[in-house]
Amino acid sequence: MSQLDLSLAAGVSARHISFVETGRAQPSREVILRLSGALGLNLRDVNALLHAAGLPREFRESELDVKWPDAIERAVTRMLAQQEPYPMIVLNLRHDVLRGNQAAFRLLGHFVEDPQALGARPNLLHAIFDPRLMRSSITDWPRLARTMLTRLQREALARPADGSIPALIAELCNLPGVPEHWREPALDLPATPTLEFEAARGADRVRFLTTLTVFNSALDVTLEEVQLESFFPVDEQTEALCRKLAS
Repeated sequence: MSQLDLSLAAGVSARHISFVETGRAQPSREVILRLSGALGLNLRDVNALLHAAGLPREFRESELDVKWPDAIERAVTRMLAQQEPYPMIVLNLRHDVLRGNQAAFRLLGHFVEDPQALGARPNLLHAIFDPRLMRSSITDWPRLARTMLTRLQREALARPADGSIPALIAELCNLPGVPEHWREPALDLPATPTLEFEAARGADRVRFLTTLTVFNSALDVTLEEVQLESFFPVDEQTEALCRKLAS
């Protein structure tokens, strides 16, 4: 955006924006929030911008490892239960699995090569990329892995204040068998709201369509970054295996 475009979108004079940018003027809290809204910044970056200006952060950051807000706890618990016998997981930006229904952990345990390698907190992308986990079970691994990695690389570009995502990208790219050229994002891949994947182990095969759900208008940094990934069976064979594992 040009300074003029930003000025019109934020309702702040272009002259004042220029002075803020060059350090000749100290922005007020209101100006920073207006500029942040016009630029479409996420809550973590808004807090970082306020902090850089020497102002208190605007949005809280919950510790979801300790306790979820009561209303969110009830909603997430209900959604996880209603998705049974099909998987649903709750992820943070690093794709660590914060929560999951029983179907998700049944499926993960069924298709993982070495369950001990999952660790105390599974990471969805590590499960896809690590040869000790689900990689050998994913029938179209190169397509799925490249798509997921590019999504993550796009997220890193959109969230420059978050160093955890580049660290995860490096971890994935350093795993055995990951092509070197994947370190550069495939930005020509279309960004889609859904994703299909297929996994097979022995005679068992599943094929899922996945969707992502986020909290609308969250006023909490951590909740804004939470995603709920739902897995929907594409065929009757997948439905049958999910029901079999549940019983």
